Amino acid sequence: MSIQENVSLKPYNTFGVEVSARYFSEVNSAKELLESLQFSNTQALPILFLGGGSNILLTKDFDGLVIRLNLKGITEKIIDDNQVLVTAKAGENWHQLVMYCLDKNYGGLENLSLIPGNVGTSPMQNIGAYGTEIKDVFESCKVLNLETLELETLNSGQCQFGYRDSIFKQAGKGKYVILEVTFRLNRKDHKIDVEYGAIQSELAKMGISNPTIQDVSKAVINIRQSKLPDPKVIGNAGSFFKNPTISASQFENLKQNFENIPGYPNGDFVKVPAGWLIEQAGWKGKKIGNVASNQLQALVIINATGNATGQEIFDFSTMIIDSVKEKFGIELEREVNII
Repeated sequence: MSIQENVSLKPYNTFGVEVSARYFSEVNSAKELLESLQFSNTQALPILFLGGGSNILLTKDFDGLVIRLNLKGITEKIIDDNQVLVTAKAGENWHQLVMYCLDKNYGGLENLSLIPGNVGTSPMQNIGAYGTEIKDVFESCKVLNLETLELETLNSGQCQFGYRDSIFKQAGKGKYVILEVTFRLNRKDHKIDVEYGAIQSELAKMGISNPTIQDVSKAVINIRQSKLPDPKVIGNAGSFFKNPTISASQFENLKQNFENIPGYPNGDFVKVPAGWLIEQAGWKGKKIGNVASNQLQALVIINATGNATGQEIFDFSTMIIDSVKEKFGIELEREVNII
C-alpha cells in the first residue's frame, strides 16, 4: 500500500468532476485498509471512502485522505435445494456481480441490472429499480467499525433499510466501512417481477411472454440503455433525486390542478415520480452553462460539456428543487451524496 499526494479524483467519480485529494490510497485488503486508517489517525486527517464513485458529487478538493476500496472476490454457500448465499467483496462491480449470478441461474438481482457502482455502496443507498430493492435479497454485511477497529456483521434489521436509505446514511454515518455483502438468492424457484415500469412492454417487444430471470435482466438493460446516459460517455450519477412520497390528501389536491400527475400508492402515502415533476417544471433537456438535465430522463443531471464543476452541478440541482417546490409544493431530496 502507498499513500499518494495531490491526486486528481476525476477518474474516480462518474460525474467526471476535476477535484483533488490531499492524500489518496487504494486498498486491496483489510490489512491495507487498517494501515491507511492508521496513517489518517496519525496525521489527524478526515477520511473519504470511494467505491465506484457513481453516487457522489464532489464540490471541492478534499483536504484529507481518500481511501478507494478495491477489495475483490465472490464466494457462494449452498443453503438448500433452492437457496444460496452469495458474498461479494466491496470493490466488486455491481453489474458484474448481477451477471455472475445470472450465469449461475441465481435469481433475485435481475431487476437491478446495469446499476452503476460497486457492491460496497449498495446497502448504503438500499439501491433499487423496477420493483426490487437490496433489502429484498440482503442477508448481511461485514463492516469495519471505525471507532473500535473491530469487524462486525450486520443483518437486515440492524441496517434499518428505508427508501434509498439505511443506517449507513443515518445513525451509522461515518461509523462503518462496508467490506463485503451477502445476498440470499434463489437457485430454482425464481420470483419473476415484471409489474413495475416498462418491463412488460419491453419483453413484448422482445417477443417473450414467459420470461426467465435472464430475460428480465435483458429487458431492464434495454430500458436503462435507452433512457440513461452512459457515465463513460457523459458524466452523470444516474438518478440525482429521490422520488418524493407525499400524503394521499396532498396528492388528491394536486390532481385537481394537475389531473395527469402519476402516483403510486405506498401505504397511506403516494410516491410521485420525480422525473415527471422535473419535466413538468420545464427542466427536461434544459442546459445552463456546463450542466444540463438529460433529454431522455429529466431525473438525470449531466456534465454536459465535461467541464462542469461540482458546485455548478449542485447549483443546477438547487434551481430544479426550487422550481419544483414553487410549482407543486413538493421539495425534492437529492439521492446523490454531496461532498
